[in-house]
Amino acid sequence: MKIPFDVKMLTSGASLLEQEKDSALLKLSKDGAGIVLPWDVMKNERYFMFQIETLEEHCDAFNVYVYGKDDEPTMTIRFGILPQITTQICLDKEWFKAGVLFPEALPGELKIVCHGGRIVPEEITRIEMKTIPVFHDITVRISNMALTDTYPENVQLLDVKLVDSLGQNKQKEWSGKTKDIESLKSILEKQVKDGEEGYPFENWSKWGGWKNKKLAKGTGFFTKYKADGKWWLADPDGYAFFSAGPDCVNVPVDCRVDGIEKWLDWLPDEKEPAYAEMFSPDRVFKDRKRNAKMFSYAGANLYRVFGEDWYQTWKKMMAGQLMQMGMNTLGNWSDQRLFENTPIPYVTSLPEFPETKKKIFRDFPDVLSDEYKENAKNNAKALAARKDDQMMIGYFLRNEPSWAFVDNLVLADEVLYNPERTVCKEKLIAALKEKYQTVEALNTAWNTKFNDFDDLYQPIRDASAKSEAAKEDQKTFSKEMLRAYVEIPSKACREVDPNHMILGMRWAWISDPDLATGWENFDVFSINCYAVDPTEAISHVVELGVDLPVMIGEFHFGALDTGLSATGLEGVLTQKDRGKAYRYYCERVAAHPNGVGCHYFQCYDQFVLGRFDGENYNIGLFDICSRPYQDMASYVKQCSEAMYEIADGTKVPTDEKAESIPMIAY
Repeated sequence: MKIPFDVKMLTSGASLLEQEKDSALLKLSKDGAGIVLPWDVMKNERYFMFQIETLEEHCDAFNVYVYGKDDEPTMTIRFGILPQITTQICLDKEWFKAGVLFPEALPGELKIVCHGGRIVPEEITRIEMKTIPVFHDITVRISNMALTDTYPENVQLLDVKLVDSLGQNKQKEWSGKTKDIESLKSILEKQVKDGEEGYPFENWSKWGGWKNKKLAKGTGFFTKYKADGKWWLADPDGYAFFSAGPDCVNVPVDCRVDGIEKWLDWLPDEKEPAYAEMFSPDRVFKDRKRNAKMFSYAGANLYRVFGEDWYQTWKKMMAGQLMQMGMNTLGNWSDQRLFENTPIPYVTSLPEFPETKKKIFRDFPDVLSDEYKENAKNNAKALAARKDDQMMIGYFLRNEPSWAFVDNLVLADEVLYNPERTVCKEKLIAALKEKYQTVEALNTAWNTKFNDFDDLYQPIRDASAKSEAAKEDQKTFSKEMLRAYVEIPSKACREVDPNHMILGMRWAWISDPDLATGWENFDVFSINCYAVDPTEAISHVVELGVDLPVMIGEFHFGALDTGLSATGLEGVLTQKDRGKAYRYYCERVAAHPNGVGCHYFQCYDQFVLGRFDGENYNIGLFDICSRPYQDMASYVKQCSEAMYEIADGTKVPTDEKAESIPMIAY
C-alpha cells in the first residue's frame, strides 16, 4: 500500500522544497525536524517502508519518536544513513515491544537502536521522524513510502564505487589520505623505527606507573589503594598507576561487506591464501535475515606493506606508537596475542557472562536459578589461564547490558510481565505470599483484583505503578535480583582468580540508582561515559554510596575533516580538537578523587560504510592505514606527561577546550 506525501506531514522546522509523484525534497532545521508518520494507516500492516537520501557530505541520523499519552516519547528508534546515497528503510512495528535493542538493518543502512520502554499499538497517539540536532540545516529527499507485511529481501543499491582499494572513502579528499601502497610503505616503516624507544618519561616504572609516588610495598599484581581520600591504582611494584589507553588494540576485522560488494573498488577472494585470515567467519545473528561477512582492510594494508611477517611487525609498531604517546594500558577487546609479550599492561573481560535459557528482559538472566549459579562457576574457569599474569590490571565482568538501556527499569515488573515461569517469578510470588498471607491483603495493598496468587503467573504490566506498596515491593525484589546478578559471578570469579581486580560491569550509563547495588563485590566500579567532561558522571557514582575507584571504560571524540562522515557520540570540529577534547576529558578523570583511569574507544577508526552493526565513526587514534592522527597524538602525549601530577593535586587540569559540534551518531 503506497503512502502519498502530504505537506501536512511536515513538523515544525521542516519545509518543502519540491515534490514529485512519489518523493519530496525537504529542508530540515538544524534543531531537528522531519515528518509525522501516518500512524492511522500504519496500524494495518507490519512494515513501514521508505527511501531516504541526505544531500549533505556527512551522514545523518534520524529519530523515530513513538508517543503515548505523555509529552515525552515512550520509545525512540534511531537510525543512520550514508551521505548522498538513497537508502532503503524498513521500520518494524515489532520493535515497539522493546524486546530488541539493536534491530537488523538492511544492506546500505547504518546502525539502528531502540531506546526507551515498550508501547502497545492501542496506546500510540502519534509517531514523528526527525533529524537529530546537527550543526546546520540539511536537505533530504524522502520517497516511495509504503506499508507492507512482506520484509524486503532484495535491496537495490546504487551502482557506484564508494571505497578505494585501501578501505578509504573514495568520494572525498583530505589531508592525510594515503595515495597508494608504496607511499604507505615508507610511512609505516618509519613508524616502526620511531616506536623503538619505549615510554618517553623517565619517572615512569616499567609498568607505566609513577615512580615519584610509592603507595605500598607492592603485591606483585595491580591493586587499588586509597591515600588521603584519593583512590589510586598501584602497579605490581607499588607505584601509583593511572590507567590510560585505547580499547580494541587489534587489527580490526570489522568492515562489513555482505550485500554492499558493488560499492567496493577491491575485495579479494576469501579463498585466496594471502587474504583468507583477513575475513572473519560469517557472524551469525540469532533471528536475523542475513549473516555478517567481515573483512579487514587494515590487515590487508599491513600485509601489502610488510608481507608474510606483517602481524609481528604490526605488534612491534603498535606497542611502540602507543608507548610513545604515553599510553600504559591495552583496553578492553584488545588482541589477546598481545598479552603474551607486549610491554604494556592490559585489561580484559570475562569471556562469557553467565546466561540462562529463560530470560527476564532482553539479556537479563533468571538470576535466582541454580542454572545461573552453575553457569557462573563454569564461565569463571576461563580466568584460570591468566590468574598469575602480572601484566593484567584486572577484568570486567561484561559490557553495557542491554536490559539497562531502559531508564528506571523495574526488573520485578518484567518478571511479572514475562509469561515465562521463571525461578525469579516463583520466588517473587512466594515473597508476596509470605508478606501478605492472603490475596485480599495483597489486593488492598496493591489496588488490584486478583482472585488468587496464581493470577500473578499471568502477564501483568507495570505492576509497580498500581500503588505505593506495589512500587516498594517490586523495587525491593528488583534489588534482590540485581544483587544476585552481580554477586554470584563475582564470587565465582574470585574463587578462580584471587589475584586480579574485578573492574565492574561497564554500565552504559547509570539508568537507575539501583545499578550501584552489589558494588562491594568489585575492586573498581566502571562506567562508559560519552561526554565533554566526565566529572559529573563519576561524582554521581560516588553519590550513590560507592566507595571505590572509578574507571571509564569508553569515551571518544570524532570529527568530519577526514574520510569518515560521522563523528561518534561526541562531535568536534577538527583532528586537533579531538586531541584537545581527549586531554580535557582525561585530565578531569585524573583530577577526581575517585578517578583511576579512562580508556579511549577506540584504537582504529571504524569502516566508512559501517562495522558489523553499522557504526562508521572517525574515533580512532589510527586510520584504516594504521597511521596515527598526529594532531591528536600530540595532545595525548601532553596529557600522559601531566596526568600523574594532576592526580596527585600538584598540577591543575588544562582549561583548553575543543570546539564541539552536535554528534552525528546512531
